[in-house]
Amino acid sequence: MIVIVDYGVGNLGSVQNMLKRIGVPSVISSDVEIISQAEKIVLPGVGAYAHAMERIHAKGLRQVLDFVALEKKVPVLGVCLGMQLLLDFSEEGDCPGLGWISGRVCRFPRRIDVKVPHMGWNIVTSPSTDPLSSGLERDSRFYFVHSYYALVEREEDSVFKCLYGGVEFDAAIHRNNVFGVQFHPEKSHKFGMKLFSNFARVQ
Repeated sequence: MIVIVDYGVGNLGSVQNMLKRIGVPSVISSDVEIISQAEKIVLPGVGAYAHAMERIHAKGLRQVLDFVALEKKVPVLGVCLGMQLLLDFSEEGDCPGLGWISGRVCRFPRRIDVKVPHMGWNIVTSPSTDPLSSGLERDSRFYFVHSYYALVEREEDSVFKCLYGGVEFDAAIHRNNVFGVQFHPEKSHKFGMKLFSNFARVQ
């Protein structure tokens, strides 16, 4: 069973509906016991980085999330802000994250010719073969909504790259059992369905 973590910040229903469409059972929960027994975890997120980390701590979820990800090695998928939380640090609120994948989150440059947030469909490119990208078309498109972007420290942790406003950033990441996507697969039609199906097959 996939547990979609409810920490008060996220597009929970849409994620669960997309999983249901592809025949993957899931439950939305903030219960520590349920999360600790999960076979897989989806960590969604929308809004501000610092607020999201505050909510994780306020709900007493940091310890159980570290336990399932780092000790039990349960596959975890961070979505949008949830992906950014997997990294070490964000400029948004000058705030540390979970630190499961080495990297940082930066703000898109303030320029007249660049609209922020980055919103809408964009093509991603894959620098390497990965279970998350298996079977996806070469020029797969996903739906983005974000004002900050992720940069991983180790290039081998990058699954997808995306270019916006002259900035190339990591649109999907993976290290060991931890995965993350900057875009919204639950809003990305057939591409998102394929990506969720790939994650559901990860052992």
